[in-house]
Amino acid sequence: MSDFQPGTIVLYLVLLLILIFVVVALVKAVRIVPQATALIVERLGRYSRTLEPGLHLLVPFIDRVRAGVDLREQVVSFPPQPVITSDNLVVSIDTVIYFQVTDPKSAVYEIANYITAIEQLTVTTLRNVIGSMDLEQTLTSRDQINGQLRGVLDEATGRWGIRVNRVELKSIDPPASVQGSMEQQMRAERDRRAAILTAEGVKQSQILTAEGEKQSAILRAEGDAQAQVLRAEGEARAILQVFDAIHTGDADPKLLAYQYLQMLPQIANGTASKLWVVPTEFTAALGSISKGFGGSGMPGVPAAPATSAEGAGEDTEAVRALRRERMETLGGAALTDPAEALREAKRQSEAATADATSSGTRSGLPFNPATEAGQRPSGDQEPPLPPTEPQPHA
Repeated sequence: MSDFQPGTIVLYLVLLLILIFVVVALVKAVRIVPQATALIVERLGRYSRTLEPGLHLLVPFIDRVRAGVDLREQVVSFPPQPVITSDNLVVSIDTVIYFQVTDPKSAVYEIANYITAIEQLTVTTLRNVIGSMDLEQTLTSRDQINGQLRGVLDEATGRWGIRVNRVELKSIDPPASVQGSMEQQMRAERDRRAAILTAEGVKQSQILTAEGEKQSAILRAEGDAQAQVLRAEGEARAILQVFDAIHTGDADPKLLAYQYLQMLPQIANGTASKLWVVPTEFTAALGSISKGFGGSGMPGVPAAPATSAEGAGEDTEAVRALRRERMETLGGAALTDPAEALREAKRQSEAATADATSSGTRSGLPFNPATEAGQRPSGDQEPPLPPTEPQPHA
């Protein structure tokens, strides 16, 4: 018991206290600052220095760390704020701010709480900016609003040692009634655009259809015109060939009368035929047939017209000239005008008809074989063509 006297115990306690003091002093004197962090040191209550990242020694119980400042870029999202637009509509706007502390001393000593200060400054600036815009501009001018907010905040927070990098509007929520009206407006606008596009499509379709019908009608008309021209040329060529065949074959009244007889069934075949037109040349042709078979002719039928030698000679020369012209035309590469050919054929037919009529008027007597034989043209002359146009009875 003598070893643990009161004086010894007090000594041990004093030594223990000294040891604890030394340990605490060492702990307070040594500071390790992490990266992207700054420590504000005060000595006897006044700003002393700013500790950079690394190992630092402080004077125990004299130097004191006031605050630690994060030097990294920070993101702060503020709750929705009600803002009134220029057209008296209340919208809720969420904002996000990206900022960074550039001067730790100013951030600690110039402003008590820079986070709250930035939030309140953002709200007031946002109300000023949105208050000068209507709802339509607010919804479509996000970049403009962001730029104005960033400019005002960066200018105000510069003396606080803070740099505002970006300001973004997360959402702009108009009232529910306004949202319904906006949806109806957008639906009506889209319906209008759809109707316009449909009308334009129908218009283009009708235009293209009309153009196609126009071109089709033009082509069809051109085809019909060409077909009629070709058909007329073919008919003209056929008429010329028929006329040339008649003149070349030297048809006599018997052959023409036979052709008349063959055409009679076709004339009578029509169900709507009420009137028959019998040309006067037909009775003359029947008389010629009767004379050809040795008869004296039909009673009441005028005798076949006789041709004089002079008339036959004149007609033969005209026929030969016409034949040569027709043969040259048919043998050539190009066809003459059909109207001119028809006029020439009609003129020749009228001349032959007039000649035959005058000859028949001169004869006016019963058939006499000797006389008929004497009046027939010689072998080198061709008989006149029978008349092609009906003559009225006297």
